This record gives sequence, C-alpha cells and structure tokens, in this order.
Amino acid sequence: MSPVRTMARGRSRSASVTKSRRRRWLWLGAAALLGIGVAVGISRIDFEKALREITLPLRHDDIIRQQAADKNIDPALIAGVIYAESRFRDNQESDAGALGLMQITPQTADVIAHLSGGTQFVTGDLSDPEINIRYGSYYLRYLLDRYDGNEVAALAAYNAGPGNVDSWGGAQLDLDSIQFQKTRAYVEQVLEKRKEYRDKYADDLGLAH
Repeated sequence: MSPVRTMARGRSRSASVTKSRRRRWLWLGAAALLGIGVAVGISRIDFEKALREITLPLRHDDIIRQQAADKNIDPALIAGVIYAESRFRDNQESDAGALGLMQITPQTADVIAHLSGGTQFVTGDLSDPEINIRYGSYYLRYLLDRYDGNEVAALAAYNAGPGNVDSWGGAQLDLDSIQFQKTRAYVEQVLEKRKEYRDKYADDLGLAH
C-alpha cells in the first residue's frame, strides 16, 4: 500500500473520530441545556406559586365554593372579603372583638344565628373556618338582599354597619357617597381583590374561564 493512501486513510479515520466526538459533545451540551431549561422552568413555576400564596393567599376554597353556591354569591367576592378582613388567617381577632376569617363580632354572630334559625351559638365557634365562612357568607347574602344587590352598599355595611349605609343612601349608595374614608378604601380593596381572585384562582374557586 502506498504511503499516500495510508496517510489519506489515517486522515479520514481521524476526521471521522473528530466528527463523532463533536456530535457527542453537541448532544451532551443540548441535554445539559435542556436540563437547565427544565430546572429553571420548574423553579420559576414554584417561585410564582409561592409569590402568589404570599401576595394573594387562598385557603379553605372548598368551603368558599360550597357556601357561595348555597348563598348564591360569587366565590371570588367571598375570597375578597376574607382577604380584606383577615388575609386568610384563621385566628385573627380585631380590637373590636371580631373573630376569624371573615371577622365576625359575637353580637353580629348572634344576629346571624337568630336570622338563620341557628341555636346554641358559642363565641369560640367563630374560630372554626367552616362556621366562620358560613356565618360571614350568610350575613353578606343578607346585606346584598337588603340593598337590592348593590355590592358597594353591602360591602360598606359589612364594614361600617347597616345604620351608616342607610344614612348614606342605602340601596342607591355608590363609592363616592361613602363618608368614611376607611370604609371606602375597604370596599375598593374587596372589589379589586375579587377581580384578582377571579383571574388567579378561577379553577380553585370553581369559576368558568
């Protein structure tokens, strides 16, 4: 065999090995990039979920859905009220003695128990998420009916009491007519959070997209 042919064959084998190694490194690089991409994707999803749970928490969505269906209320509205009242902290208690997720006072709870036919009410029951959301949803439904479905009036009454809302315009109340700045801010916050819950937790709250 001629030296020229031998050298050509050697160069061909060397080139083939080089190409094989290059393909192998390309495949390893692609696999590594894919792995990094998947890891980054997962971490981003986890981060976004964790951030959402901090900035817009949702707990007891099964109870909220059940009570919303039973009382014919938008579940996102109930979630918005809970957010404004307690940020979904079960053991929340205000200086005025309001308790639980929807911040119900014992006096209001007694009224709700009387209106709904409930018996043997105990103040400690308001720390129970199911009872608290059931009472709060009942009271919210009562206020919506009282003010002909006017959500601004109902929410203002939930915060400042029906007596104030009646003096501000009752069923005709709008945001600009709310005379307490704190109550106006409360109503605006609930309505804003209602939109966010509808957007971020539609599936959890059983809402159609």
